[in-house]
Amino acid sequence: MSNKGLFITLEGVDGCGKSTQGSLLANALEATGREVVRLRDPGSARLSEKIRLILLDPANEDMCYECELLLYEAARAQMVRELIEPTLARGVTVVCDRFYDSTYAYQAAGRGLDARMIDEANKLGSCGVVPDATLVFDLAAEEALARATHEGADRLEGEGMRFQRRVREGYMQLAKAEPERVRVVDAVGTVEVVHARVVEALRDVVTL
Repeated sequence: MSNKGLFITLEGVDGCGKSTQGSLLANALEATGREVVRLRDPGSARLSEKIRLILLDPANEDMCYECELLLYEAARAQMVRELIEPTLARGVTVVCDRFYDSTYAYQAAGRGLDARMIDEANKLGSCGVVPDATLVFDLAAEEALARATHEGADRLEGEGMRFQRRVREGYMQLAKAEPERVRVVDAVGTVEVVHARVVEALRDVVTL
């Protein structure tokens, strides 16, 4: 559709600062006159938020990896059908905190599930929707995890340092595999410095 909105996703290990940068990016986009909708994956839609609570609850430590994968995809499918597709169809820009690249990084690289199975599951969960651009905020796992857990850890954050390192490496693999879509942003520095890198990384996608 010629009037399709712009779909930008933000990725990275827990504590990398992507949520803060997402707010700055949304503000910058709105300053250009664009209507912007911010979403988070898993979540945003009513049913998806209920699934999010299950996924992140530390009490659910007995959740098997396959169950985890399917819950993420179920939450994503609901969000896509209910929110992302209608929003993009109206020509509105969507900035989403995580999308299917998180599933590759966390469930394939982090958990060790088969990458081909993850790819097929992601096709189902995303309902075929592909981001126009994906920003991976890269930060050392040690620093990121310290940021993320200073007030306590959710179920994924509680997996520890070795898990977070595998997740980070998974993101780097994605960036190498899809350099046109997946852009790595150095997340070291002040909020303003990192935002300037975001603007530069999206230069070929949108003028900010």
